[in-house]
Amino acid sequence: MNLTKNTRRLAAALAVPVLLFTAACGSDDDGGSSDSGAAVTVKGKFGEKPEITVPKDAKAGDKLVTETLVEGKGDKVEKDGFLRADFVAHSLKDGKMLGSSWDAPGQKPDDKAPRRQEVVQIGKPGQSPLTKVAEALVGQKAGSRVEVQGTVKETIGEQVNPQLGLQPDDGLVWIVDVVGAQKVDAKAEAKGEQAKPDAGMPEAKADGQKAAEITIPKDEKAPADLKEQVLIKGTGPEVKAGDGLIAQYTGVKWEDGKKFDSSWDHGGATAFQIGTGSVVQGWDKGLVGKRVGDRVELVIPPGLAYGGQQGSELAKNTLVFIVDIVGKV
Repeated sequence: MNLTKNTRRLAAALAVPVLLFTAACGSDDDGGSSDSGAAVTVKGKFGEKPEITVPKDAKAGDKLVTETLVEGKGDKVEKDGFLRADFVAHSLKDGKMLGSSWDAPGQKPDDKAPRRQEVVQIGKPGQSPLTKVAEALVGQKAGSRVEVQGTVKETIGEQVNPQLGLQPDDGLVWIVDVVGAQKVDAKAEAKGEQAKPDAGMPEAKADGQKAAEITIPKDEKAPADLKEQVLIKGTGPEVKAGDGLIAQYTGVKWEDGKKFDSSWDHGGATAFQIGTGSVVQGWDKGLVGKRVGDRVELVIPPGLAYGGQQGSELAKNTLVFIVDIVGKV
């Protein structure tokens, strides 16, 4: 989970090679052309990077156009719900690809490890390139491939990389594969009797609906290695690498016990991809393999947190988190 520079929040954009920001009908096999908006041709199967052909001098229509190219059978994307998806975006003006989750940095074509994908909450501001496009996906089902055509202003907003030379009324086409969808109450939390902390682990008091109170043990040195403990055992599905994890969390610094962030301070349950390097290593190592419904305490040394991030206010700190896993997408 990447910090913004002022460390106000933990949730941040995935590190995909998206150039958009400054900080048809079809089948499973062949795709086709949308009969609304520009006649873009899309080829390829769901889950594979699509081949997109944009006609010369294509323009966006008068309104946002959404076309289901492949219809899935999974859970529906709901307003205020969470979405995990792949995407590729092309300019209608010149057909140039502007960004793609299939081309994440360090991802090899034959790599079997889970790829980085976009995880967003519908209708909630964020740094993902799909923040606005996701609103057009409400009602679509997981397993669907969807084409969205609209202007830069309609599908991105105002924060566009000026080097691209895009204007607010320029047209874009997005192909989005809805990998997962889930609706979770923003106030959801782990339920059950909480275990006492192991020797040397901080105490946690979570009364619900607010940031957990975490007490660092006195006269105890910060551990050099990752420490973890399941405080409440859930009974939900296992968390696997590549999942979009939906969680409540509170984080404090071991050195002074001061809180630096909590999901409860930002509207409640939040989501991020786990096990793909999209969050700090301590989260990837400590949360993959846990279950939905777990409350997990993590003590993360700087080397597995923000020690390698130049300029981070937390680069030298050992971090303590209480994480309630309330769902996955």
